[in-house]
Amino acid sequence: MKKLHIWFLFRRDFYRILGLPRTASVHQIKKAYRRLAKELHPDKNTDDPDATNKFHDLSAAYEALSDHEKREMYDRCGEECLKKDSSFGSSDPFQSFFGDFGFFGGGGHEQRSKEVVRGADIVMDLYVTLEELYSGNFVEITRNKPVAKAASGTRKCNCRQEMVTRQLGPGRFQMTQQTVCDECPNIKFVSEERMLEFEIEPGMQDGQEARFVSEGEPHIDGEPGDLRIRIKTLPHSRFERKGDDLFTNITISLQDALTGFEMSIEHLDGHTVSISREKVTWPGARIRKKSEGMPSYDNNNNFGTLTITFDVEFPKNDLTHEDKEGIKKILKQSSVNKVYNGFRGSG
Repeated sequence: MKKLHIWFLFRRDFYRILGLPRTASVHQIKKAYRRLAKELHPDKNTDDPDATNKFHDLSAAYEALSDHEKREMYDRCGEECLKKDSSFGSSDPFQSFFGDFGFFGGGGHEQRSKEVVRGADIVMDLYVTLEELYSGNFVEITRNKPVAKAASGTRKCNCRQEMVTRQLGPGRFQMTQQTVCDECPNIKFVSEERMLEFEIEPGMQDGQEARFVSEGEPHIDGEPGDLRIRIKTLPHSRFERKGDDLFTNITISLQDALTGFEMSIEHLDGHTVSISREKVTWPGARIRKKSEGMPSYDNNNNFGTLTITFDVEFPKNDLTHEDKEGIKKILKQSSVNKVYNGFRGSG
């Protein structure tokens, strides 16, 4: 009875391991795992003797909670139910998020020995919406990767050019260059389907790249290249992005332009931005809303500026003589007929 009590005391709470409430969305679960995997990986915590166990707990928590059926099972009767599932514990979420050999990104590429030959990098353009770049998202990428497998026989490998000296006679030598190879076990490449999880992080820029280390083309005598995911932003119907700033245009009526207005527009994540103006609004007038632009990639708590440019729609119906006279009395303007070179300024 005492042993049973100890087991209940120390059984793993997967939600607590990820630092999330039981109502967490799949997006939140993936984001928490990716952040914690980089923090808790044993390679980054060599002084912690318990680092491997912590990392295994994190992997188990992600596997259980990221899968809909496994999560329902865990919520219903805990980890003991999951252990009855033969597939539980067989996946490698770390590889899905960071590739075969780590989370070092561009740094991992630079740290490799320059003498080791590498396969070619694969560059893949990922087209994303402005909404995804504002709020963030996870995208599953499925690809067929050539993986080296053992094969029968041997092969020539590590071939190199070496200088050989040959004596032609007394005091006469000849130096020639020849190819020298080692004998290595034979291999063959077999295509395997890989599922990678790519995080579209808030604030990422168009053209920005992220790496999956060693997920590129293989090399028979060296290491695989990297898979480089390059962000491409899809055109948006309402917003244009420049750096961390957003730009949009709003068309208002001539009546609102003269008398003022109140309105709101829907932002990329669904929240509303209120706009009001009491002054006269002329065509081309601008309003700048601070902290309503895109989040900064380096610090998601900082946002750029939203600039709104107004267009004025003039009525198309004809005015009566009385209407024209009434407008003149209200506006009290004299005629302006200034001619100037618009390319050089306002004159």
